Amino acid sequence: MSGAVTKIKEIALSNTNEGKITIATIAEPYGAKSASVASIGISLQANLEEPDWKVHIPKENIDAVIEALQKAKEAL
Repeated sequence: MSGAVTKIKEIALSNTNEGKITIATIAEPYGAKSASVASIGISLQANLEEPDWKVHIPKENIDAVIEALQKAKEAL
């Protein structure tokens, strides 16, 4: 069971009418004493309680993910 969720930012999802990208942190996402993660959720409709896609990123991987996303942005 997931622990406390702290919403960081909600961003409108481009090319959708009501889609959202939600950035949050989740404490103990996989049970007691599991390491906190950053969470990115994608909802195609704003009224969905559960995102259509989500990913959990451990703190140790955030910098590498940001770097890869910057490279992806340059390639688009």
